[in-house]
Formats: sequence, structure tokens, C-alpha cells
Amino acid sequence: MRRSHFFAPTLKETPTDAIATSHKLMLRAGLIRPLAAGVYSFLPLGWRAATKASQIVREEQDDIGGQEFFLPVINPIEVWEETGRAQDFGPEMFRLKDRKDRSYCLAPTHEEIICSLARGELRSWRDLPQMWYQIQMKFRDEPRPRGGLLRIRQFLMMDAYSLDRDEEGLDRSYEHQRQAYIRTFERCGFDYYIVQASSGLMGGSQSEEFMVDSDAGEDTVARCLSCGYAANLEVATSTIDRVDDGPESTMTEVATPGKRTVDEVSAFLNIPPSRMVKTLVFAGSTGPVIALIAGDDELSEAKLTRVVGSMIRAAHPEEVKEWMNADVGYLGPQGDRSIPIYADLRLEDAKGLVSGANRNGYHVVGLEMGRDVQPDSYLDLRVVHEGEGCPVCGEALKLKKSIELGHIFKLGTKYSAAMGATFLDELGVEKPIVMGSYGIGIERIVASAVEAHADKDGIRWNTALAPFDATILSIGGGDEAVNTLAETLYQDLKAEGFEVLLDDRDARPGVKMKDADLIGIPAQVVVSARNMAEGKIEMKNRWTGERTFVAPEEVGDAIEKILAEC
Repeated sequence: MRRSHFFAPTLKETPTDAIATSHKLMLRAGLIRPLAAGVYSFLPLGWRAATKASQIVREEQDDIGGQEFFLPVINPIEVWEETGRAQDFGPEMFRLKDRKDRSYCLAPTHEEIICSLARGELRSWRDLPQMWYQIQMKFRDEPRPRGGLLRIRQFLMMDAYSLDRDEEGLDRSYEHQRQAYIRTFERCGFDYYIVQASSGLMGGSQSEEFMVDSDAGEDTVARCLSCGYAANLEVATSTIDRVDDGPESTMTEVATPGKRTVDEVSAFLNIPPSRMVKTLVFAGSTGPVIALIAGDDELSEAKLTRVVGSMIRAAHPEEVKEWMNADVGYLGPQGDRSIPIYADLRLEDAKGLVSGANRNGYHVVGLEMGRDVQPDSYLDLRVVHEGEGCPVCGEALKLKKSIELGHIFKLGTKYSAAMGATFLDELGVEKPIVMGSYGIGIERIVASAVEAHADKDGIRWNTALAPFDATILSIGGGDEAVNTLAETLYQDLKAEGFEVLLDDRDARPGVKMKDADLIGIPAQVVVSARNMAEGKIEMKNRWTGERTFVAPEEVGDAIEKILAEC
């Protein structure tokens, strides 16, 4: 490809709205351009990298017996209503109507469509197992798209689905995918790790995420550097003591005028925040629920969602007043009501606590769990803090910002049972298909590679994802001999099977070299009059910065060496 005809509009200055390193560099290097918030166009350089990532993913899926599909992104809403996810996705789901006023959505994922196919085609145990996948666009109306390609509204994703006869088959399929993910991310050059994760809207019995550390990450991971424990903060646990008891007494109401927050009430009553009980009210699909945590803790909504079994949201002020007869800041768990109550483990059997009195301007002291409050269950509901003990070995946990590259789920029969995707077993008994779901973000692979390996001069591609293997810089202006040699090298290297970008622009040497570093192609081949006079070609390894000089006939071998090092 000739740079003079190749569309790669580089920028000298960083756009002011770009914060993440990958966002800045992908804009500056001419890989992407924004169209709207969270919606990007891939330009040729960026798309070549994304295509390389897709091919690695495709090869590893094919290697475990995956069969590639291409499923519709416009889905009848009725299919999603069968599982309840038309409601569960809420405003994240893009919705539209056709000219006949029929309701559709833009698919945020494809479990329902897979079940729709399976229930019409797979009838016998002999039809199973199956491993289906696609590389397709997905759509989610993210409330706060950010970080360039790291959190967007339209994204390219590999989503795979295993369909098995039983849980043992699911275990095998899950492990096949797990190993395929390991090979995929190793080939992409990531220093990744695997963490326990929340299944969220997907549901199921188990899920794991493949993560890379990055300050631009949207997730936080709790990691133990001693034993290797790692979990997304949404599900991470730690060793922490139960809250200290206060003085035992009868529960008594006290006036706390204008004191609503934990800090205000604990200071007013001269007690530690840990002895406060935060009463948090949520609305779920089956009605309100209450979560209780210590005043110095933060609730993990993901953990509570898993307990409730459906999506939840913080109750609106008017709902809180209707259900609790008081405003936020004065709520307590005591009293007779039919709302389910889930309490964090740190509160189990605790005494001498303080909570709201369910009466504006008042709190109660002397609250005792088990006596004044009977939670439906005690569970781990809190967010882990850095420095708390690892649940495996007890060493201090570290919290790291991370980017999720991929996520794997054991779905079980959640979707197949809801949609009637069944088969007849060897005895003629009808059973729901046992499913797994597996996703990899293609844009995230590209953006994460930029995040992980960039330096002060720009992008540094590894060989697997690089848009081109080598770039030839013709540094000679009107020097015909320089241009002729650059052209000869270009043709010869292409004939040898290299992907080459020839920078034949009428531009200053400094511009070409800065652009080459910014774009980050692994091997730079510099052809100049000065080096030609000595019968040499300058080679630069963009990954290491090392410069060497070789004879023209040795350029191909030199590129091979650089590619092996990147």
C-alpha cells in the first residue's frame, strides 16, 4: 500500500476530549474517528488491526469445533420478552418500530436468537453438543460512553454459545472455551489474568473474566499477589471482622434533627460509623427489597442482584416514602413489614447498633440483630477494600483498574427453559438444552493493545495485531535513486509475502519518521541517500527502538527478525 494514496489522517495535537491513552493515540494515528457519543468509524489502519484480532479469535474458535454464524442485529422484541430481558435491559436496549408499528430492538447480545434457532432445529440428543459463534455488531445504549473504544454503544464482538445435553457436557464446553481464550489472548500478546466475575444480566452458575491491568479500565479487580486469587470487585470477598458490638440496651428512639448521613449521625451520637446500619431500599421486578450494611461499608449492587435473582434499581424517593414512611437518611430495618431484608455478614448477631427510626428527624439506638430485626438471610453484600485479607490465604488484597477482554458464562438452562429449546434424551424424555455463553470484544483487543504497549512517541504494535509488517520511508525528496530503491524494496517485500506500507509522500523526513513512530508498525525501513552511499538500509525496531544497518538484499531477513521480537 502506498502512503500517498492510503487514508491515514494523522493529527499533531491530541483532541481535548480524549482521556485514555488508546483513545488519544487511535485518533492521532488515524485509526478511528467519532461519529456520535460512543459511536466510531474504523479507518483503514484501525480496521486492519481489528481484522487481525478477529482472525485470531476465529481461528481459535474453529480449532475447538466452533461453527460460524451471522445472526440478525434487528430482533423482534417478542423474542426478548420470552426471557424477560426486554424489561431487564431497560434503557440500555435500543428499541425501534417498523412502518407497521411492530416493535424491534437492536441486539445487545444473542442468547435469545440462538435459543430461537435451537428450538426449531435441535430435537434429539444425537444433535448435541453444538458450538456456535459469530463475529457481529452489538448495540447497547451506554449512559456514559467513554475511553474511546473501551465503552461504546456500537461494538464488534465475538459471541459463542455451547449447547449440551447435561451439566457434564457444559463443563467440557466451558473448558474448551477457556483454553481457546487463553490461546487467543496469548497470541495477541497480552499479560492477562483470569478473575471470578459477576454474571449480571446473563445469569448462570459461573462466570470468569479475562482482564488486563490498565488505568483506563472500567472495572476494578481485587488481586492477591501471594496466592493468585483474583475477582472482579462486583464479586470479590475478603476476610474482615464482624462489626464491634455497642452497649446492650433496649432499642430507644432519639432525636437527630437535620442529621441524615452516616458521618453526621455517628458524630452527633459519638459512635464509630461501623455501628451504624445503612438501610438501602431497592425496587426489583417482584417488588421492593431492603439491603443492610455497616455504615463504613459500600453495598455491591451486583451481589444483591445475584441474591434477588433479577435486576434491581435504587428506589425513587416517592417509593421509599410509600414503603418506609420516612425519607432517605432516616430509614431502619426494624418494624413489621413484608419487604424481604438481606443483611451483610458483618452485621450478623451484632448488638448496640444505630439505625434510622423510619421517622424523619429520628434514629434508634440499641438496635440488636436477631432481636429487633430478622433478616431473611445474612450474605456477603459489601464491596471489598484494598488491604483487607485475601479469602484464600489472608494476605492483603490489592485493587487494580482493569480492562475486560472477554467473559465466559455457564448459563445452564436459564434461556432454553424459558424459550422451550428442548431435546429428547436417549429415553425419550424432553429436557432443556444446557447452554454456555462466551464473549470477546474485538475493539477492546485493539484498544487494550494500544494501552498496554504505547510509549511517548505513539503506538507500538506487536506482530499479531500490526496493520502492516513493515513501513518503508523514502527519505530523499526528489532523489530518483532513493525513490527507485524504495520502490524496488516495496515490490520485492510484497512478493516475499510481507504486508508493507510505502511512505512515498512528498513530505519532510521528520514528518515521515514521526508518523511512523505514531502509527507504530513494527519494522521501519529507512531508505536515504546517505545510507545508500554506503550500500546500507537503516532498520528500526519500533518495539525496542533498536536501529541496525543492513544491505538491501538483507532487508527481508531483518524484517523477519524484528517481527520475531515484537
